[in-house]
Amino acid sequence: MSKVTVVGAGNVGAACAYALVQQCVDEIAMVDIIEGVAEGKAMDLRQGRSALGSDSQVVGSTGYDISADSDIVVITAGAPRKPGMSRDDLVEINVKIVSAVTKEVVARSPNAILIIVSNPLDAMVYTAAEVSKFPRQRVFGMAGVLDSARMRSNIAEKLRIGIEDISAIVLGGHGDTMIPLPRLCSVGGVPIECLMSKEDIHEVIEKTRNGGGAFLPLLKTSAWIAPGLSAAEMVDSILKNRRRVLPCCAYLNGEYGQRDIPVGVPVILGRTGIEQVIEIPFTHEEKANFDTTVRHVLELIAVAKRFLAPQ
Repeated sequence: MSKVTVVGAGNVGAACAYALVQQCVDEIAMVDIIEGVAEGKAMDLRQGRSALGSDSQVVGSTGYDISADSDIVVITAGAPRKPGMSRDDLVEINVKIVSAVTKEVVARSPNAILIIVSNPLDAMVYTAAEVSKFPRQRVFGMAGVLDSARMRSNIAEKLRIGIEDISAIVLGGHGDTMIPLPRLCSVGGVPIECLMSKEDIHEVIEKTRNGGGAFLPLLKTSAWIAPGLSAAEMVDSILKNRRRVLPCCAYLNGEYGQRDIPVGVPVILGRTGIEQVIEIPFTHEEKANFDTTVRHVLELIAVAKRFLAPQ
């Protein structure tokens, strides 16, 4: 039996739960602070699951007791980004939210794996790790999966080809300092540098970097379907022990010359969480970009520390 709790039944949480029903996860618990939201969306998913051929049991509540004994907890709770705001502007309010949520779920599921989605992502992974005291294998964030999905989509649109055979990878922080790696992108094994001009590759990179911000003038808030599906993709790799190589915001312990800092790198995701951090040899430019994103993450963590109560 598999059980996944999604904390935060807003747009991202609901999209994630929907994907989990499609994956036929045995039990899905949805928790939200707003009365009726988690219960209503859980009911909607239960009523629609027959169309998906799923027998997933879905429940919702404002309380955390329904989350007990979860294998995985996906934390999407937090204030959304609004026009004029950066992810960094959310640090103070979301440190308090993620800290409180982490305490509740850890008390009921001490052996769970925590997947953080709340922004600013890197600082929220730090917050959850500090509060939970879980080993680094069991606390990490969803960022690179989403950013890489956006890059794949942008390549597909530019080349006007199917997306299935496109491989792309984006590392670093989840924000303006993310690091798309075009030299490692390919279509059916063919490097994109053989298929696209330098100008087109640059356009794809910039569109990927601005992927989240592009939604703000359109929706007046952040995206939700792609983030929710990306989190569910990570859940699937863990529960089914697929051991997929996915870019995640993971704590480094000497890899890439860094220690005790969460940052986006490729990892193997299996039944125990992060089973291995994969090190990619960087070019000089890529190493400089990685150092920049590390400095930015450290700045975010320094801000988060000011608002994180002593544990």
